[in-house]
Amino acid sequence: MPLSLALLGLPVAGLAALYVRDRRQTQHTILRNYPVIGHVRYFAETWGEYMRQYHYLPDWAERPFSRLERSWVYRSAKGVSNLVSFGSENVPAFVFRNAPFPVLDEEKRSFPGKQIGIVEGPGACREPYLARSFFNISGMSYGALSHAAVSALSRGAKQAGIWLATGEGGLAPYHLEGGCDVVMQIGTAKYGVRDAAGDLSEARVREIAARPEVKMFELKLAQGAKPGKGGILPGAKVTPEIAAIRGIPVGQDSISPNRHRDIDSIETLGGFIDRLRRLSGKPVGVKFVVGGLDFLDAWFADCVAHPEHCPDYVQVDGGEGGTGAAPAPLIDYVGLPITEALPVVAAARTRHGLVDRLRIVASGKLITPDKVAWALCMGADFVVSARGFMFSLGCIQAMKCGSGQCPTGVTAADPRLIAGLDPTDKGVRVARYATRVREEVEIIAHSCGLPEPSGFTPAHVTAIERGVGGFRAADG
Repeated sequence: MPLSLALLGLPVAGLAALYVRDRRQTQHTILRNYPVIGHVRYFAETWGEYMRQYHYLPDWAERPFSRLERSWVYRSAKGVSNLVSFGSENVPAFVFRNAPFPVLDEEKRSFPGKQIGIVEGPGACREPYLARSFFNISGMSYGALSHAAVSALSRGAKQAGIWLATGEGGLAPYHLEGGCDVVMQIGTAKYGVRDAAGDLSEARVREIAARPEVKMFELKLAQGAKPGKGGILPGAKVTPEIAAIRGIPVGQDSISPNRHRDIDSIETLGGFIDRLRRLSGKPVGVKFVVGGLDFLDAWFADCVAHPEHCPDYVQVDGGEGGTGAAPAPLIDYVGLPITEALPVVAAARTRHGLVDRLRIVASGKLITPDKVAWALCMGADFVVSARGFMFSLGCIQAMKCGSGQCPTGVTAADPRLIAGLDPTDKGVRVARYATRVREEVEIIAHSCGLPEPSGFTPAHVTAIERGVGGFRAADG
């Protein structure tokens, strides 16, 4: 063989070996789905920080999540150090007020957990839920997410001791696969608990409530991505399995009503909450996006006047958009952002004397410890995230969620792309991310002089540069 052909064969053989290695490894979905060429991304990610003086796009400039935010999640999920050098790159909208005498190691305490639901009186449930973690996984439906992604979330949630909400697509076997605590969400189409006419099936509610993994039910009025519009699942994603879980036809676009047909007032909302809690015996929450502020006072006043109508928690979702595919005007311009919504909901709860009765769950781009700690300061009892956990699964913000062609398999419909996501490996990353968030929120609490994060108040944070980010905080 001529020497030239032999030399040419060496790189070809090397690329072939690299191709085989990339396809067999399970840690990097991009490399499994895009062997060889996927290394370009990892090269750019690794060496990008050394090349920053040669480009003009700041690390915090990308939307909806900057490279700084995504990098923090990626490194946390991989178990890599998040220590930084040479000062802050961030442009903060708020800062925490550190104490002159921070908490010593021997004074630190674990988050004690908070009970959701009461056991006596009007509105009591048979099985209240003691939630052990202040940071949990927000609702993401099977169908919108691939089965591998949901399986990884379930496994990671179990390892981290956190809850996993199903999203409006119903309870799938993959939500139960890891054995974690599950929140069964009921959307406007009542997927998973609907009868042939699309109304609530009491038999299905009882059947799902009988599962020990299902700890709570969540009635979704709206989500941040599309307040005032129902969910959208393209027909290409409605497989026979998904159709059976949801109770809908195979292969047809699945479009939820823009609201529950049987809920059109505060009175009917309260009646539905009471009915669902009696059927399930478990706590019932309501997920909504804040619009008109008068509604809050009227709703909470009804909760006081009719305790059986009171939900056990409310999830306040920011209007800045979430995982769901939605029209741009709704994502961009409808609904208060979490930075405005959370403080007004917490204030309304206090005004009506519901602090001990009604838990608040916050969601909306709260993916890093600073945002989670801010939400706890503003009155949230718990914080949940969807996109943060998508990043922990390997999402690269390719913005292909609704196409079925997600390159990392997280929201893919193509079996080839889904196969690249290994649930066992990614489950570990989910757990690492959740654990790192909690640890660093605790670090902030200790710096503020608190033994654990449940002691946060508005006095522990103050707003600066109000034009950046819009976060509200105490000024005193």
